[in-house]
Amino acid sequence: MFWQKKIIDPNKKNYRFITGTDDDKFCQRVSDALNDGYMLYGEPKLSHDGKKTICGQAVVLINKAPSRKIVI
Repeated sequence: MFWQKKIIDPNKKNYRFITGTDDDKFCQRVSDALNDGYMLYGEPKLSHDGKKTICGQAVVLINKAPSRKIVI
């Protein structure tokens, strides 16, 4: 169930940068990472090569995510 804590594989990378063309496959890869214990980190990056849009999104494991200080 969604409320149960997932067991995280110790061999998983703490940080991943997912890249691909701006399509359903890229969105599914990001969704799969989120379902696999990762969280979004930073803003998505977009680039264009003259033919297609290329996307990139960083993700980090939830239990290894860096803490952020809030500066006011």
